[in-house]
Amino acid sequence: FMADLARHIEDYAARLPLVASCRIHKLAGISPSALQAAVENLSLKANGVGVIAIHHPRTRNILREIVEAGIRLVTLVSDVPGAPRSAYVGIDNRVAGRTAALLMGRFLGGRQGHLAMVVGSRSYRGHEEREMGFRSVLGEEFPNLTVTSAVEINDEPEVSYTATMKALHNEPELLGIYCIGAGRSGVAKALREVRPQKKPVFICHDLTRETRGYLVDDLLDVVIDQNARLIAEQSVIRLLGSIASSAPYLTRKFIEPRLIFKENVPVQ
Repeated sequence: FMADLARHIEDYAARLPLVASCRIHKLAGISPSALQAAVENLSLKANGVGVIAIHHPRTRNILREIVEAGIRLVTLVSDVPGAPRSAYVGIDNRVAGRTAALLMGRFLGGRQGHLAMVVGSRSYRGHEEREMGFRSVLGEEFPNLTVTSAVEINDEPEVSYTATMKALHNEPELLGIYCIGAGRSGVAKALREVRPQKKPVFICHDLTRETRGYLVDDLLDVVIDQNARLIAEQSVIRLLGSIASSAPYLTRKFIEPRLIFKENVPVQ
């Protein structure tokens, strides 16, 4: 997803005459120190910055310093509300988590049993909000379903694979798996190897080349997609708008997520 998002941002920015240059900085990790290192490499001519960052006091301070230096800021995918950003571009992650729970409950049709959850990193506000939304709807509408395994994998596929293998081994009748972050390849690998007699319902986020394949192969039941292309375009538009405007904040508007099933996988 991140690679697709970066590519879409570069492609869209290159087509706009108002954008003199666009550079993608790949962070060495998710820590505030990695963000600080990237910020120190920003061009002195930069007018606007888009950031995907964890929700942490040091992160908020780094972002505050960027804005105080006269650079407009937009947060992408996972918001950092305490930072003086001009806009957040992304989906409502709590609603996305609630949607995942509703789909899980409907797919399972009143069956009673256990679910596993693979969490990317709760340091990302977006991942934390998805988990909160998922658990809320389970408690409200599907008390017959219980999350018995919730492993934070820090977006490492191998950790996701190990956690899923353990869950499938401990609970052969596991009903469903909800993957909140980037651990979906590890979940898919485990499902392929174990081949449970009754495959758990598998729900994840982001339509990518790999998740398209999982849908077609019947490993994955539904993708809640953030629409990388639309987020990329809106982030560039929002940055340009904030640079041109005297207003420090723009109107908040979420990207609408898409539900992608095997039968409606888009061409792009």
